[in-house]
Amino acid sequence: MLTDRVRERVLEVLSGQTTGVPEYVLELSRGNDAGFFPEGSAVWEVHRDISTLVAGPRALLVQALHPGAMAGVHDHSRYREDPFGRLNGTIRWITTVTYGSTEQAIGASRWVHRLHEKVQGTYTGPDGEARAYSAQDADLVTWVHLAFADSFLRSFQRFSGRPIPGGPDAYVRDWAIAGELMGVPDPPRSLAELEARLDAIWASGILRADERVRDAVRFIRRPPLPALLKPSYPVLFGGAVATLPPQARALLDLPAPSPVVEAGTKAVLAATRRLLGEAAAPQQARRRLAALAA
Repeated sequence: MLTDRVRERVLEVLSGQTTGVPEYVLELSRGNDAGFFPEGSAVWEVHRDISTLVAGPRALLVQALHPGAMAGVHDHSRYREDPFGRLNGTIRWITTVTYGSTEQAIGASRWVHRLHEKVQGTYTGPDGEARAYSAQDADLVTWVHLAFADSFLRSFQRFSGRPIPGGPDAYVRDWAIAGELMGVPDPPRSLAELEARLDAIWASGILRADERVRDAVRFIRRPPLPALLKPSYPVLFGGAVATLPPQARALLDLPAPSPVVEAGTKAVLAATRRLLGEAAAPQQARRRLAALAA
């Protein structure tokens, strides 16, 4: 059936295989504690929602505006040659930190740290001078964390149709744990702190959109998806753009979508939710929790 083929293609893009249950997800059923985020917590609920399909592209668009982050992607990432391999790696980290045991979450973060050890080089700062960067620099890991938290929060609020358990502050506070695992110094622990940190970076003048950024935006806008998924992706991309702050859209030269785009995004997400059903990672985490309770 066509729906089966579409489902397989979606799972292949997101997990690297048509079953959607890679070995690292199966590992979530094992472990000796409940992990950092309890079932039903803000992080648990936000990350299991289908709105993450909008949050992902949004986070990439925002992160690309920092010239240090963009230099790391341009100089070291194989996103053009293996875009879904990079995506699968990011999803693996998010999934393991969210639904894994404490040991698994720490291990996944150390794995990312090892990958980032060689990511270093130079970029041109706003003053025109060359600046050295490393993917582990405090300002870069902070920017990535802020962009991630803001994107997943805003996308959930706009498209999930559900309240966040404990409210937005609970999500920002709890996801600060992930920031600490990645070396973020003093990550924000409330929505007000998150917004203040983002405003300060915008005011610094460091964010910009050069040809590297424009090239990345073109790629994010039209990734090499399987043919069956190409008709729906522009709607999701439009939903991501709709949640961006005006200054980000201005730098990225992306006009604000019409209200019709938001309705279309909600429709595509609802259809995808019905197609995929419950994600495998929370199911495996519940098995671990049940075993621990027993």
